[in-house]
Parts: sequence; C-alpha cells; structure tokens
Amino acid sequence: MDRAEIFDLLIEIKENYPHFDVSEENVDRHMKYLHDFSFEAAQQNLQEHVRTGKWPPNIAEIRGQLGEQLERDRMRAVTAEFFAKREAAAEVACPPPPGWKDGLIERLRHRK
Repeated sequence: MDRAEIFDLLIEIKENYPHFDVSEENVDRHMKYLHDFSFEAAQQNLQEHVRTGKWPPNIAEIRGQLGEQLERDRMRAVTAEFFAKREAAAEVACPPPPGWKDGLIERLRHRK
C-alpha cells in the first residue's frame, strides 16, 4: 500500500469517526505497518469495521485476521478442486452391474 492509499483509508476513518487522529505521525505509523498490505483488503476490513465497530479501528483491525483470510482462501481453493474432481468422476461413472446390489445384500445376510 502506498502513502496515497493510506491517506484514502484515514480519510474514510475520519469521515466515520470524527475524533480520529490524522496527524502526520499517525499517517507515518499507519504507513509503517500497512505498507506490505493490500489496499483492497484493508478497505474491505475497514468497511466491515465501520458497519460493526463503535470505535475507530486500530492497525490490527484494518489488517484483519490475515491468517484467517489466507486459510479461507486456501479452503476455497481446496473445495473448488474437490468439486472439480467430483464432476470429472461423475462424467465417467457408470451404474453397477445388474443384480450386484441384490447379491451384496444376500452375502451380508449370510454373514450373521
């Protein structure tokens, strides 16, 4: 995130929390901890915080739960891969031979 994007975030915070400190020192502090973070993710986290938070967000809240976000993204990819494999398997699947189910049930009854 660059300095202009930090300003955009802090302006949005100030619009929603009028007593928020937008001093040069606070801009520098936010820049120090947000320079490696995605502006889009920060903006999304800020919007969620504004919807639910009574107080201005701190840097950790702007960053959000990055670990949880990464895990959600990983799980989304794993789930998409799983469903793609299921669809591929369904395309080549065929029903069991006639009488297979009846034969299986009969063998299970005789095991008792």
